[in-house]
Amino acid sequence: MTRVLALSFLLATTAGAQQRQLPPQVRLYTSVDAPVVAITNALVIDGTGAAPRARQTIVIEGERITAVGSADQVKVPAGARVIDGTGHTVIPGLVGLHDHMYYSSPAGGSMKMMLESYPRLFLGAGVTTVRTAGSTDSYQELNTRAAIEKGLRVGPAMFVTGPYLQGPGPGPGAMHPVDSPDDARRMVRYWSEEGVSWFKAYTQISRAALGAAIDEAHKHGVKVTAHLCSVGYREAVALGIDNLEHGLFANTEFFRNKQPDVCPSAGDSAIFAEADTDNPDVQRTIKEMIAKKVSLTSTLAVYETGTPSRIPADPRVLDALMPEAAAAVKRVYDNGKNAKDAVAKSVLKKTMAFEVAFMKAGGLLGAGSDPCCAHVIAGFGDQRNYELLIEAGLNAGEAVQVMTLNGARVLGIDSRVGSVTAGKQADLVLLRGDLAANPADIRNTVTVFRNGIGFDSAKLIASVKGQIGIK
Repeated sequence: MTRVLALSFLLATTAGAQQRQLPPQVRLYTSVDAPVVAITNALVIDGTGAAPRARQTIVIEGERITAVGSADQVKVPAGARVIDGTGHTVIPGLVGLHDHMYYSSPAGGSMKMMLESYPRLFLGAGVTTVRTAGSTDSYQELNTRAAIEKGLRVGPAMFVTGPYLQGPGPGPGAMHPVDSPDDARRMVRYWSEEGVSWFKAYTQISRAALGAAIDEAHKHGVKVTAHLCSVGYREAVALGIDNLEHGLFANTEFFRNKQPDVCPSAGDSAIFAEADTDNPDVQRTIKEMIAKKVSLTSTLAVYETGTPSRIPADPRVLDALMPEAAAAVKRVYDNGKNAKDAVAKSVLKKTMAFEVAFMKAGGLLGAGSDPCCAHVIAGFGDQRNYELLIEAGLNAGEAVQVMTLNGARVLGIDSRVGSVTAGKQADLVLLRGDLAANPADIRNTVTVFRNGIGFDSAKLIASVKGQIGIK
């Protein structure tokens, strides 16, 4: 399973205080590195679903949060590095459940690994933990994870998935077509031993192969999620799957005349427009997922690409992309204004409603951006998810919970990260503005704390300018 980043071996005692000895390639991006840090007078949205709390002080000692509370009651330790949080919001580090280390460029590159730019951009945007929900090169991801854990590189904690579990038939060439249950078991067994912590099944998988993969993964203490099509949600739930990706859009059990183990053609997406949350079939799916404790990953940012008329142009994305990709995305922004996408917008509203209904019924809803393509890239896509969850009807406390503590619960690390709580690891995001009043302030990252070290968001983001699509 994924190990926690441990910088303790880099600690050295200097003049009676512990000073972290960071390599130059990490030190380049740090802005706060003191034995004791206090953020005072900030608005805190703590990740538990609780209402925002004003005028809070957070004390960080080493890698841990040691105190959180009213600025009138929490005493700032003598000698602490004090950060005035007036006019700022503090949230837990974001947990991206459906994130990738690859990007498919609209300028011609397909599923290219972004092992230099993506880790820095994730962290710069406030994402302190990612699950790479689908890997095209698990060894490169495992090696990147190891370098981050050793403190040799900047980036989020990584939960690495094995190669996609795809069935025979059309699909990306980076995926091995699993042709039998035994083949699925072989893949799962091998990559579990290599150190991946999750697997992701894909659109052409059969029920038999998926069931075998889930069974084998659980024998090794590893979990399985899926972007389904050939298999319906309730079928996957019955097989013991742990997590499902993308919400309403990927559930083909709503298609008329759906054939077993066959992914329907894209056809008429309007079928989803009939999937109201009070539809008995929709309710049955929600109830069965909750009964079997199957979590759901919201990926609203990537599904918004199907509604080009409502996609907000983000100049930060254009700055980060390589020039050819930036030009292509600029055309998407410009041409989308006149798109005829009323049906797609209706369907997007339905999937928002599905996710909110799932959560309100007691389901565990996390989030990830699927930063695979076009304008949806690492970090910025995760931030857009927050804005879309607010649009879906969640309040600020609930939306932050989905993107932090709920994700940590899915990954089984909620005892140490995911909320602004004394005793937990100091993975925090300092944002400029009042996030409860203005959802767009999620973009205003100032300092991102990872294990108590504060990283300069602006420097991290500037370091990838023009690089996405290249490396």
